[in-house]
Amino acid sequence: MDARSQLPVSLPHANPTKSYWQDPPDPELANFLSSESLPEDLLDTVIIGCGITGTSVAWHLLNGKKAQGDGNKGEKIVMLEARQAGSGATGRNGGHTKAASYRSFPSNLQTLGKDEAIKIARLEYRTIQATHNFARAHNIDCESRNCDTVDIIYDDGQWADTISAIALMKEIFTEEGDKDGVARYHVYDASEAQKKFHVHGQGTEGESVKGAVCYEAGSISAYKFTIGILKLCMSRRLQLYTNTHATRIFKGLDGIWNIETERGVVKGKRVVVATNGYTARILKQFQGAIVPLRGQVTAQRPGSSMPSAGLETTYSFIYGSGYEYMISRPRDSMYPGDIVIGGGLVKAPQEGLYEYGTTDDTMINSIISTYINDSTESYFGSSWGDDHEDGRVRREWTGIMGYSPDGFPFVGEVPEKENMWIAAGFQGHGMALCWECGRGLVEMMDGVDAGEWFPEIFRVSKERMGRRFVGRLHTVPMGVEDNARL
Repeated sequence: MDARSQLPVSLPHANPTKSYWQDPPDPELANFLSSESLPEDLLDTVIIGCGITGTSVAWHLLNGKKAQGDGNKGEKIVMLEARQAGSGATGRNGGHTKAASYRSFPSNLQTLGKDEAIKIARLEYRTIQATHNFARAHNIDCESRNCDTVDIIYDDGQWADTISAIALMKEIFTEEGDKDGVARYHVYDASEAQKKFHVHGQGTEGESVKGAVCYEAGSISAYKFTIGILKLCMSRRLQLYTNTHATRIFKGLDGIWNIETERGVVKGKRVVVATNGYTARILKQFQGAIVPLRGQVTAQRPGSSMPSAGLETTYSFIYGSGYEYMISRPRDSMYPGDIVIGGGLVKAPQEGLYEYGTTDDTMINSIISTYINDSTESYFGSSWGDDHEDGRVRREWTGIMGYSPDGFPFVGEVPEKENMWIAAGFQGHGMALCWECGRGLVEMMDGVDAGEWFPEIFRVSKERMGRRFVGRLHTVPMGVEDNARL
């Protein structure tokens, strides 16, 4: 893993696999340029990356507490994107707004303490709620759906840990007077789970269902959601430049940040790096601190025996060494009932070792592809039925996530780089982190103390950046989709 974590990080590749969510790309913003040439005047903020994190930062800068007063309303903000708008991990994920906080809470409680563990769980829950609430409040057409999710467990050890973790969360959050549903879980035994959730098959290695746990989550087209936010921000004077690679960042003698691109140089009083898995390409100090990991997703036509209106919940399928995550497209979508399922990393050679360190999303891993494509029939068994006459698989694609050594994102000011800010390294868990991390970053940038609600462990430090990367950690909720999870 040491060698994989030190592979030089490239710029985003020019011709990635076509994401299901970006077909077709947004006709207005996909290749948008606010002007023929980059602005030459001094900017207040330059944001690099226009996924959900970058757009969250832009929105909160333009509409946050300072902007509501007399602070940021007239800010000059430019956003740079290496490829088409929203074409990174945000536009390539599985569409799953899910936290599964119970899977990381016991470890966080033990290693970070009660206050931090509670802050993380609440931030995850709040992010999911804020994402869907924002889409609804601003009428963004993005298939936003609040619904329950279910984790189907196929391993005895995982099942025992699940029961223990849920009991612990309920105890702690009851003491805290939890009123918002962070610790709302419902447990089903094996027979109940098979009947209620149509899982009449077995695990992909022949395992039987041990039980299931159900709780609040949702699904969304993160691509359309982000495009919707961008349009709102641009109506408030945000300038967007797509297909504009940021190749180097340096500070001039005047203390101003210079961002070099193939279109020229833009200058900003401060810069925000929201490039997730690609961060070490432009910030070398994050080599090994944010490691790319290629994830793989497939969109499948449902089998003939699956519910015609689609499944009522989203899913994760959790076994001893790994997981898959899955949503069902809502009935009013372009492809109602389509199943979007990803995962399978541990089924690749050496448990997916060679997916680490790569930024090549122009191709898929054929071994993972075969495994994921077969997994739906295995899990649903007799509930699946016959494949569609046009074939099971509608689309397959890959995308690049970013992982840190300690399993937490980096959010805050880069050490020894005044006015350089970062929000990246979301562990494939971005849909339960990015929106609120963007808000938290803006509060820090505006000098607001976010300590009451924002986890201290997320803040950037030289000590965190210097840790050795060993792979995905237990702090990442197994069986969860994201920030984007791919």
